[in-house]
Amino acid sequence: MITVSDKAKEKVYKLKQDAQLDDSFRLRASVTGGGCSGLSYKLDFDDEVKPMDQEFEDKGVKVVVDMKSFLYLAGTELDFSDGLNGKGFFFNNPNASRTCGCGDSFSV
Repeated sequence: MITVSDKAKEKVYKLKQDAQLDDSFRLRASVTGGGCSGLSYKLDFDDEVKPMDQEFEDKGVKVVVDMKSFLYLAGTELDFSDGLNGKGFFFNNPNASRTCGCGDSFSV
């Protein structure tokens, strides 16, 4: 499962509202190759659920993950920070053995 912090929930709702997206849009989390640690996180809104997608809902936020990415993201919490040390979404991923300084990429 992928969970969502309260701060991330608020930001997702605000982004959906600002973009005028209806409830058919889910947050799609995925992992791609690249970044300074080898794998990078990606977030987007998507109104399509593919046959092999895993779908979760936490705090009212619907999250969709393709099966390949889910292998890397199982147990992850999506959080949001608006502090001085960086602003944006970040992943608290228990599967990551190493992360880069910016938090955008990881390795297992």
